[in-house]
Amino acid sequence: MRGERRPSFRSLIRRFVLIAVALVLLPYLLILVYALPFTRPVSTMMLSELALFRGYDRRWVSLDDISPHLVRSVMMSEDGQFCSHGGVDWTQMRGVVEDALDGEATRGASTIPMQTAKNLFLWNGRSFIRKGLELPLAIGADFVWSKRRMMEVYLNIAEWGPGIYGAEAAAQHHFKVPASKLSARQAALLAVSLPNPITRVASKPGRGLQRLAGVIERRARNSGDYIKCIYG
Repeated sequence: MRGERRPSFRSLIRRFVLIAVALVLLPYLLILVYALPFTRPVSTMMLSELALFRGYDRRWVSLDDISPHLVRSVMMSEDGQFCSHGGVDWTQMRGVVEDALDGEATRGASTIPMQTAKNLFLWNGRSFIRKGLELPLAIGADFVWSKRRMMEVYLNIAEWGPGIYGAEAAAQHHFKVPASKLSARQAALLAVSLPNPITRVASKPGRGLQRLAGVIERRARNSGDYIKCIYG
């Protein structure tokens, strides 16, 4: 039609910037929403399963309905300083940066809040962009949520196999028991499979995975003050 004006290039850029800003700010709004105890967050991986028409198994349970064996094992395996840091373990992070600057192989320094932020709002894979987005989200979530809420969310969105998310679905899938009834060894096996649950199958552990589980089981048994923010 005559007189109809097409959006100018500047207008398109402005819209793009506004959308980008909204996408960056949305996770911080969701952090506030997810602080409410009745909310049941879903991860970007779960959303991708739905987008690909694959579906997934996730059965939300409260932290009180998850075996303390699993809570202790996951903490001692994934983030031993969970109760004492503010979302990021800066001592570990500094070591990773120094190793990278020296050209050495870097070790993992992701805390449970960082993994939770990544799972909820970001994507898998290593990149400085993702890590740059992940750090403030982890700090923000750790500031807003209690440690118990953080652990509850993490254990309900963690991946434990193809299409298997959360402690309840994992316990039922791998060991045919509810999450509340996991034994110390079962919990340790689930914990050590977290870094790569596709190749590390908790219900079919090889000798190496059994050995790792034994180490984590002993650490969990002696966790003491390390878990005071959950069971203090």
